Amino acid sequence: MRRVNVVGSTGSGKTTYGAELAGRLGVPLVELDALSWEANWVTAPPTVFRARVAAAVAGEAWVVDGNYSATRDLVWARADTVVWLDFPFALVMWQVIVRTLRRGRRGEVLWSGNRESLRMAISRESIILYALTTYQRRRREYRRLSREYPGMHFVRLRSPAQARRFLDAIEPPAPEPVTGPRSRPAQPPGDSPAGGATTSGAPGQQ
Repeated sequence: MRRVNVVGSTGSGKTTYGAELAGRLGVPLVELDALSWEANWVTAPPTVFRARVAAAVAGEAWVVDGNYSATRDLVWARADTVVWLDFPFALVMWQVIVRTLRRGRRGEVLWSGNRESLRMAISRESIILYALTTYQRRRREYRRLSREYPGMHFVRLRSPAQARRFLDAIEPPAPEPVTGPRSRPAQPPGDSPAGGATTSGAPGQQ
């Protein structure tokens, strides 16, 4: 498991979970929202967005967070695993409402300097309304896709507890070995052919 797409309904916690999964695997996290949104809540042109995603998934290892169907072919052509956060409706809606109100109250800066406002939360563009109207469609979509991509490893996690157990079962990557010049062991004075002087040569050249 080296190239993973974390998917799920809006409000399921994809970014938070993806970040922790990326940390466990020791790979970078790619947020599709960050590649899609320009300043002032303008979406990037499709060709620009696809070029950004293609470059992001060209690496050997990553975790991609996001559902964008417009770039699924790029992501899934390289992915070896899809982790689906299929949490209950009530939990997802609670999480998206709390998140939206927190962001609006605190003025949290999101992608490209954008911020969600409390006014946005009750508008036609409300992310809460979007989550409400797309939850069931998203579940049907991923049930269908799991059948249409039999070669893909699908991990369906139905609760936060199950998602936590999946993370806890992942062994963290081994630390990189520390390399450097080796020093020669000290020689007793009587063993040196030069009366205690060390032999010539740079350390490690043995």
